[in-house]
Amino acid sequence: MIFGESGQFDDPKMEGNMEYQGDGLLHDPSYDPDHLFDTLIKQLGLKNDAVLSRVLEVAPPVISKMRHRTLPIGATLLIRMHEESGLSILELRRLMGDYREKFGSSSSFHGTHQATAQRHKNT
Repeated sequence: MIFGESGQFDDPKMEGNMEYQGDGLLHDPSYDPDHLFDTLIKQLGLKNDAVLSRVLEVAPPVISKMRHRTLPIGATLLIRMHEESGLSILELRRLMGDYREKFGSSSSFHGTHQATAQRHKNT
């Protein structure tokens, strides 16, 4: 299981992934985890949240806490949703009302990475 009943990761190495959504999104009026979970249940042909929790390998209370907006949907769970549904991470984020831009910029990473690579090449 990825999550225990408390909503915490069973694997301490994975705890940082819980912060993907952050507390800010929980209070955003457009944030709607219900829409995401309902869409997944329909698309996967499941009966309810209990079955969805088994498919996603989380304890049933985790889905409930996310629906009640007391626990954010983390990156690890989004990846599991992607693996099971075939929907992209971007599609999953949009289904739950997350319209934020990516954190950071891949182009700035590439620029930094290229500069570092050039320095190592010259030494």
